[in-house]
Amino acid sequence: MLPSMFLPTTQTECDALGWDRLDVILVTGDSYIDSPFMGIAVIGRVLQQAGYRVGVIAQPEIDSDRDIGRLGEPELFWGVSGGSVDSMVANFTALKKRRKSDDFTPGGLNTRRPDRAVIAYANLIRRFFKNTVPIVLGGIEASLRRISHFDYWSDRVRRSILFDAKADLLVYGMGENTVVALARRLADKAPVTDLAGLCYPAAEPVSGYAMLPSHQEVATDKGAFERMFAAFYTNCDPVFGQGLCQRQDTRYLVQTPPALPLSTQALDAVYALPFTHDQHPLHERLGPVRALETIRFSIATHRGCYGECRFCAIAIHQGRAVQSRSEASIYAEAQRMTHHRQFKGIIRDVGGPTANMYGIDCDRKVKKGSCTQRGCLFPRICPQLPVDHSPQIRLLEKLRAIKGIRKVFVASGLRYDMILADEKSGDRYLANLVAHHVSGQLKIAPEHTQSHVLSAMGKPDPADLLSFKARFDQMTRQAGKDQYLTYYFIAAHPGCNPGDMAALSQYCSRHLKTTPRQIQVFTPTPSTWSTLMYWTGKDPFTGQPIFVERDLRRKSDQKAAVVRPSRPKGKSGSKLAGNSKIGKDRK
Repeated sequence: MLPSMFLPTTQTECDALGWDRLDVILVTGDSYIDSPFMGIAVIGRVLQQAGYRVGVIAQPEIDSDRDIGRLGEPELFWGVSGGSVDSMVANFTALKKRRKSDDFTPGGLNTRRPDRAVIAYANLIRRFFKNTVPIVLGGIEASLRRISHFDYWSDRVRRSILFDAKADLLVYGMGENTVVALARRLADKAPVTDLAGLCYPAAEPVSGYAMLPSHQEVATDKGAFERMFAAFYTNCDPVFGQGLCQRQDTRYLVQTPPALPLSTQALDAVYALPFTHDQHPLHERLGPVRALETIRFSIATHRGCYGECRFCAIAIHQGRAVQSRSEASIYAEAQRMTHHRQFKGIIRDVGGPTANMYGIDCDRKVKKGSCTQRGCLFPRICPQLPVDHSPQIRLLEKLRAIKGIRKVFVASGLRYDMILADEKSGDRYLANLVAHHVSGQLKIAPEHTQSHVLSAMGKPDPADLLSFKARFDQMTRQAGKDQYLTYYFIAAHPGCNPGDMAALSQYCSRHLKTTPRQIQVFTPTPSTWSTLMYWTGKDPFTGQPIFVERDLRRKSDQKAAVVRPSRPKGKSGSKLAGNSKIGKDRK
């Protein structure tokens, strides 16, 4: 194993390592946090483990070469990422107001990440390093914008970010294997265009690849845009996905077939790398990053999600199947945490995109790929999905028995419909959570309460919410705990009108005994089904027109209808901000 130290960010650090030049320089819109939750840190560690000299430039100034030039020019390639969040999402609210804070910037002020950061950083490199080695885009901003896509902030269809950034290559998805293979090919001066998980510009389309409607077509024809997205989404499956081509201008975007997900053994190897779980000292002196408070002592147990919520991009970026780490790998990471100088005995979260999907494997997806005619969880849970929470119960029991660990919390959010569907161990899992793993509040995301809106979102029926709440309340009372459910809702999603939000407010007051506060206005982010609905005004699953709220004031009003509902005096409902309280005083 490599010694536990940061990847270099300055020439002094390179000199200390005896490196006169770097093979790869990674540029990111986040502060450099050396954590397995940070994409740049993972890619850097994986490349270093493979024998490459890797440096990091975090949040460089874009009007000078002071930052971008401090490590010189790499031998093989530049790797460019906008950071852990799409830069436009990081910089603007759903109501298009500029955000003042940034959880991934030292000091917390949103002053370091440029708009369209991937494009800005690629242009920065080109300006100060003429005719340089390849610029390779990666991360979620590049991954989700790799084909023609609707851009909410300019209210139009933009072409592939690969072309707008004038970059050479784009690695999409979870790119560990692709980026290492790319480094080897570039070092050997060998062709790279057959690597899985890669996009590149070409003069001609590739024979045998599926042809998407051109950018010119999809930018002017919403029907063509819908056909493009459906073909793109289907071919993101790593088992049967085809390569894709799309004409962008006089050239073609070529997307090779998706890379296979990491095996459990390979995933374990990534998380065994010597991350420091700290912010690099170069950035630490500028102030703390709020994100580190959450991720430093949290553990990711798996990747991917069976949910395919239609407003979420996890299915496109991480995949529609779940890849879980081994119990031994997670246990070892927890043990290492106990030796960190700042560890106080609390693991803040054990989970993934949805915490209770850990250890649930669909053999069909592994062998044949995702079903094209139905989802795993919507409209009902697939009977072939072996929902069993036993692996997570065993894991949590072992983690809380580790010497030096006082508490292990699950804070990633749950699919409560999966708990209800698990007749074998669902109640036992929930009882374990209630007794040992809730830090006062258990997060769930119903997202809405009206059936037609939930259908557009791809979320379960509200009857499941009430069933789960009843079980949680009963178990909480039996455990003698003072605990809550925290509900997350979305306003102004396609299909949702003001009357639906008024009904949500009434439902929460009557059935959940709460006035929700965790409500966000829907943001149409690239490469989701919900964004397709927003742009086209049509539900692609029914073929019917769907109501879309586009006025910013009326979007805000939808949220306000729940956050500040109009009620007669003396009937204000729960005083709790978005929580349903069941505790000792309710026994």
